[in-house]
Amino acid sequence: MGEQAVQLAKAVKYSSAGTVEFLVDSKKNFYFLEMNTRLQVEHPITECITGLDLVEQMIRVANGYQLQHKQEDIPINGWAIETRVYAEDPYKSFGLPSVGWLSQYQEPLNLAYVRVDSGIQEGSDISIYYDPMISKLITYGATRAEALARMEDALDNYVVRGVTHNISLLREIITHPRFISGDISTNFLPDIYPNGFKGHELEVDERRELLASAAALYITTQLRSQRVLGNLRASTTPMECRHWELCLELGEECHAVEVTKSGNVCTVEIDGVRLEVKGQWNLASPLLPLTINGTNRMLQCLSRDASGRIVLQYLGTLFKVRVLSKLAAKLNSYMPEKVPEDTSSILRSPMPGTVVAVSVKPGDTVAEGQEICVIEAMKMQNSLTASKQAKVKNVHCKPGETVGEGDLLIELD
Repeated sequence: MGEQAVQLAKAVKYSSAGTVEFLVDSKKNFYFLEMNTRLQVEHPITECITGLDLVEQMIRVANGYQLQHKQEDIPINGWAIETRVYAEDPYKSFGLPSVGWLSQYQEPLNLAYVRVDSGIQEGSDISIYYDPMISKLITYGATRAEALARMEDALDNYVVRGVTHNISLLREIITHPRFISGDISTNFLPDIYPNGFKGHELEVDERRELLASAAALYITTQLRSQRVLGNLRASTTPMECRHWELCLELGEECHAVEVTKSGNVCTVEIDGVRLEVKGQWNLASPLLPLTINGTNRMLQCLSRDASGRIVLQYLGTLFKVRVLSKLAAKLNSYMPEKVPEDTSSILRSPMPGTVVAVSVKPGDTVAEGQEICVIEAMKMQNSLTASKQAKVKNVHCKPGETVGEGDLLIELD
């Protein structure tokens, strides 16, 4: 491929930085796809394994200088991998755009052999008018396995708040056995997730780890709230080494949990299994480094409230856990359940964007799967369709309007 790329550049007398792209089939035959007369977003990988600064070389050539290296002088050492961190919702068609302010942003640059190429900072606005890429995240290692392990740590340590991002999907891809073995193709996503991406599916041990972390965090938060700043305290009774009985809700499941705490160690018993959760418990930090039964885990607490609801990022995916005392759980069973909205007769915008076209008007009859309107966001047009055969009751949008995620567009009878 390298030889073909050089021959192509010579044939058209091109003498600057460029990227030639090929497609490769299952028999390792390769075919020319296109050439870009610039560096591509993957160039940091080449820089990591060769030690060259390609941007510097591009500028030198543009100024008329000769290249400082020949092909045989360029070494290839180790492995590098790059992921693109995007402001996208991976649960919607593997990545519909998300917009908003980066209310909190922290790159994992504290880790060794990690590189982040970004053009944003905390407080930046991700708008509907430009590509929603947040950064290029690159990790390097002596082997492919080492580079992947470092990428896993980097994604766990990457803090992005204010927009929906694709870190959960990136982490699932790089830890999937097929990706690790190199058995990948352009059909990887539809092959692995034929019904769409659903996030990380917890194994039994992982579920216990998540619940134990939530219980320990809840107890630590409760103890902190009972203390008074200064020398005075709400009670002279020691708060450590106490015992709690809790109920934890995760999805449709409810688990009875017992917790004891001593120093920075919480012992949590779930379903007859005891887990020891250690941590410094800095509740002001977005990162929550824990050791669970000797295994190091990096969690992120996105939110917690007085009702016991905690949102944790664990293994890249967001999980909603509710922690209640035994008494509160008993009383909660008497609370009326909120009836979910019937969405079969309404169409809401799945993303922020601009209405490009509206194909129906009140009184029209639409078939299931028929296009109703088109929303454009970040240079992509998305066709929205009817979920059933029905008559159009109301149209709440028109071409040229800007809409937000969740805005009501069409009502059906």
